[in-house]
Amino acid sequence: MSTSPFKRPGAIKRQRVTVSLEKAVKERYFKEGQTLPLILEPAIEGLDLLEWGKTNKAYIEDQLLKHGGVLFRGFQINPENDFHRFISTLFEELLSYRDRATPRKEVGNGTYTSTEYPADQTIELHNENSYAYSWPSKIAFCCLIEPETGGETPIADSSKVYQRIPVEVRERFERKGVMYVRNFGDGVGLNWQSVFQTEDKAEMEEFCKRSHITVEWKDDHRLRTRQIRPATVVHPKTGARVWFNQSNAFHYTTLEKTIQEALLAEHSEMDLPKNVLFGDGTPISTADLEAIRAAYQQETIAFPWKRGDILLLDNILVAHGRAPFTGTRKVIVSMADAYSWDQVEHSPMTM
Repeated sequence: MSTSPFKRPGAIKRQRVTVSLEKAVKERYFKEGQTLPLILEPAIEGLDLLEWGKTNKAYIEDQLLKHGGVLFRGFQINPENDFHRFISTLFEELLSYRDRATPRKEVGNGTYTSTEYPADQTIELHNENSYAYSWPSKIAFCCLIEPETGGETPIADSSKVYQRIPVEVRERFERKGVMYVRNFGDGVGLNWQSVFQTEDKAEMEEFCKRSHITVEWKDDHRLRTRQIRPATVVHPKTGARVWFNQSNAFHYTTLEKTIQEALLAEHSEMDLPKNVLFGDGTPISTADLEAIRAAYQQETIAFPWKRGDILLLDNILVAHGRAPFTGTRKVIVSMADAYSWDQVEHSPMTM
């Protein structure tokens, strides 16, 4: 039986008391019949999350695999300091964020701000770094400042999303794969130095070679990269086939209509700052994208953040996004346990 230490109210030093796991935490869900996420709350006043986490790693891992996501709520922590310490007790190594698609700042070793997009914008649901050659199989978020309104991190079961997408759309994506195209040097979006975290062209090109990214210099300063990835993957432990690509989130139609029109007036789809095509280079239809977005919408689960909340997700089983918000919102993120396409069963891809 697992044990758990806790702090006695008013005690100067932490006291270790052995209690059963069942008495240490309470398990619940937001609503009946909805098992994502599992919510864990302290059943004992002053329960020390860091010490409890060290003792009950196997239990946390089992629940994460079973539910896809675990929300730690109501624990007495200082999130600015304790989030990194807690996640570091669960995972041996936190991952750096390279081959970036969005702006973030590193706030500590392996801890970053969540995507820094304007508050009025939606970030569509996606599995972190599914466009890349390797990706985190675990991702964790922690709320430091809860917004006045909105700002949820909506989540969705990626296997249920897969099942909701019409069969003909799924088969088309699984047959062709997905090509992610980025163009750097035109003054729009992130530059390649930010994306690849280096100022050295040779180092960047070597990283791209290892990561199966095609590099094309259009001139001395303008660069195009292309990376072709599968559309679906089989979870290495559960055996579930999941929708695992960023066709909806990477596509130029995520932009405001006026920005879309301005960019398309100047560029082809292959020359946009960021875009996604089928693996054979053909465009993805609006109808296909609408079907994918509808599937995500039908499976979306959202809840308001509370300061000190920690949301741990299996990044293969569960997708996440961000809702617009008002006020100040600060959520930080860490990633762990890298996988690559060579390590998993996946749908074919056109090369």
